[in-house]
Amino acid sequence: QVRPQHPHRTPPTLVATAMASPALSPDSSSHEGLSSVNSAPACSPTSDSENLSPDELELLAKLEEQNRLLEADSKSMRSMNGSRRNSGSSLVSSSSASSNLSHLEEDTWILWGRIVNEWDEWRKKKEKLLRELIRKGIPHHFRAIVWQLLCSATDMPVKNQYSELLKMSSPCEKLIRRDIARTYPEHEFFKGQDSLGQEVLFNVMKAYSLVDREVGYCQGSAFIVGLLLMQMPEEEAFCVFVRLMQEYRLRELFKPSMAELGLCIYQFEYLLQEQLPELNVHFRSQSFLTSMYASSWFLTLFLTTFPLPVATRVFDIFMYEGLEIIFRVGMALLQFNQAELVQLDMEGMSQYFQKVIPHQFDSCPDKLILRAFQVKYNPKKMKRLEKEYATIKNKEMEEQIEIKRLRTENRLLKQRIETLEK
Repeated sequence: QVRPQHPHRTPPTLVATAMASPALSPDSSSHEGLSSVNSAPACSPTSDSENLSPDELELLAKLEEQNRLLEADSKSMRSMNGSRRNSGSSLVSSSSASSNLSHLEEDTWILWGRIVNEWDEWRKKKEKLLRELIRKGIPHHFRAIVWQLLCSATDMPVKNQYSELLKMSSPCEKLIRRDIARTYPEHEFFKGQDSLGQEVLFNVMKAYSLVDREVGYCQGSAFIVGLLLMQMPEEEAFCVFVRLMQEYRLRELFKPSMAELGLCIYQFEYLLQEQLPELNVHFRSQSFLTSMYASSWFLTLFLTTFPLPVATRVFDIFMYEGLEIIFRVGMALLQFNQAELVQLDMEGMSQYFQKVIPHQFDSCPDKLILRAFQVKYNPKKMKRLEKEYATIKNKEMEEQIEIKRLRTENRLLKQRIETLEK
């Protein structure tokens, strides 16, 4: 699947993978989105493109042009659909835009087909360019295979266990069934109790609860699996989810203790305090805790915050760069909205986070990505904060053990006094 015979053609197995999947891109949900490259033209997240070669810069420029035409074509199609009184000239212009579009889409297929076929080389020798292309958005026809390649889930032994796991029963089944209907309730694929989407989502969640009994099933994880199932068949989605849990800190986030979530909130609070001190003071004065708005960002990777076309762009980057993008996007949102938030009380802020923030970047996801990569983020400092947090938690645990010991000792002394008195 990874290395077809013809390196410059779109791999046939890739097409088969796309056809075998439910063929539902996030862009085909109720939210607006482009079917091929979900980028808006006006804002490009090339953070360090000055380090790219002239050929690579030319390639990126070509993609920018493609994004511009895709956006223009999408707008013209929307205006045509929205009005029955279009003149003949608008039909002609729309048709010529579609013609240009098809050539550019063909170029995208050739480029991403080449990336998939020459994956090892791109990963090792063209890492900067690959990163820039992923930040611009992976075309949804390629997401299934590219996500699998990014997390090395194309050839996992656990895939062979999947059908056997489905025959077993899990103690988490009732919990999973209860939450399935709440996962993407508006999305066509998951609508209805007997829908294919709900069935395959149940299967993957149940299978995972059996291979990792310590974690079992945790609320929130179904949104991640649901997104995977929009792109690929259930066995492949299962393998990618296993890899995400093992290699991307998600397993620690979803453990019953949720200790990793505590760490993420601690690290995020440091960024907030350092970069947005005024907003931080306002949040504290209103008792508006970081966990109240940021927990779902980390647990569902913004999949319950943004409409799917925007959330999937963040997920593309997460697959390549890990949880760092969640910190960056979270900080970008707070920077973008600081002036409004400091004017609101606790209730007002809760409403603002639920109703205003999710739709600010619907028309231009790239604006959000660009803003996110302007956020100051120091991996070494984050590592130091991790050690700091571990020290604090260990101290808390020691104190709890000491309190428990003193209580036990106190109880024994009371018993001895009562015995002596008798």
